[in-house]
Amino acid sequence: MSKIYDIIIIGAGPAGLAAAIYAGRARLSTLMIEKDAIGGQIVITSEIENYPGGIEHETGQTLINRMLAQSDHFGAERISDTITDVELEGKTKIVKGQKGEYHGKTVIITTGAQPRPIGCPGERELIGKGVSYCATCDANFFEDFEVYVVGGGDSAVEEAMYLAKFARKVTIIHRRDELRAAKSIQERAFANPKIEYMWDSVVEELKGDGILTSMVVKNVKTGELREIEADEEDGTFGVFVFVGFLPNTSIFEGKVHMEGGYIPTDHDMKTNIPGVFAAGDLRVKSLRQVVTAAADGAIATAAAEHYINTLT
Repeated sequence: MSKIYDIIIIGAGPAGLAAAIYAGRARLSTLMIEKDAIGGQIVITSEIENYPGGIEHETGQTLINRMLAQSDHFGAERISDTITDVELEGKTKIVKGQKGEYHGKTVIITTGAQPRPIGCPGERELIGKGVSYCATCDANFFEDFEVYVVGGGDSAVEEAMYLAKFARKVTIIHRRDELRAAKSIQERAFANPKIEYMWDSVVEELKGDGILTSMVVKNVKTGELREIEADEEDGTFGVFVFVGFLPNTSIFEGKVHMEGGYIPTDHDMKTNIPGVFAAGDLRVKSLRQVVTAAADGAIATAAAEHYINTLT
């Protein structure tokens, strides 16, 4: 019979790495499984200023490298594999991958979520070079610049108000002729003199050689295309995309309770299945940041250890 780990962690972003650090330090046999590069979405961030205790010129990659070194130091095993199915009921959880089958007393799901992209040409190439999906992370880099917010829901409008604290002008680009955000949020946004609106519009293309310098916007009613170029003195501007998130939870459908693709937990990261925990951006939560993901991972491991101690 294959080894039965105390904890199997699915995903190796900040939540998974924090869970592995705490598990390894607690002398729990731990396996962390990741299908892609270690670190998740944060590795594409070119500068992190708001992670407590971060080093000068911190990047997503440098932070992840240190987390990974800690995880390795405390003896957490890790493997690269793509998970295809899970069996989460019962005392022994089974995680099935393309390369093998893994057994554990507990499972911590940390597969994360990814921002829903615009899907236009140039977007991917300019992530971190003018294109962002996180105002809290990147607003400071656009102080006194012009920025554009794509979206019209609660998150988009709230983030636009946050960005208005830094940028000299914020323009909300929305495909409809009215916002979808709650009326109370709209009222505050409309009262902000730094926020303007581009109605009935979608971003068709983002352009720039190494940095965002212009974008093409289409009016969905008239079909008119308009190219917006960066101010000559600025040389660039910001495009913040808030059109939703896509939780990476499809393989857990029917296996654990979900709400809109996200996994709800209690304050100890427990799901509805005993011995199964969830941490990080795939949780139903109000703030998705590296620091909250790391906290989730630590809490999940503590709860998993307590659960293991109750097993007979």
